[in-house]
Amino acid sequence: MTDFQKSELKQMQDAIYREKILRARSMTKEERLQEVFDQSELQIQMMLAGAMHKLGTTCEAEGWKEVERWIEKLDYLRDSKFYKPF
Repeated sequence: MTDFQKSELKQMQDAIYREKILRARSMTKEERLQEVFDQSELQIQMMLAGAMHKLGTTCEAEGWKEVERWIEKLDYLRDSKFYKPF
């Protein structure tokens, strides 16, 4: 990637970031809360898709079992104090 391309990419990233900040500032508390729920739902669906891809299956039930296994692993790490709060 050339320096010019890097510069253009940086400008595009900055513009997207500014747009997101301005959009968030213009939202009501209710709209921001709805956005949190929408983003959470998107992340859950992406986690399911990732689990199904990893398993090589199209069965959602199998995918959800893998997601549950991942979450249990995260819970174990949290409970064992592997991750420490700041």
